[in-house]
Amino acid sequence: MPGLVKALSVRAGARVRRGDGLAVLEAMKMEHRLTAPRDGVVEEVTVAEGDQVEAGAALMRIGGEAGDG
Repeated sequence: MPGLVKALSVRAGARVRRGDGLAVLEAMKMEHRLTAPRDGVVEEVTVAEGDQVEAGAALMRIGGEAGDG
């Protein structure tokens, strides 16, 4: 959904586990906590706090752990 990036909890290079908080998005006058869908490493954060984002926009990319695969 479109909204405003209120807070970012991680930076590129951070290791995350499924369920870890990544960001807070304000949409429709409500705050939505975005969490990691799986374990991995944040490869890229494509937004900054205060950015307006469109519905479906990728806010960050999470890759597999080093040595996976």
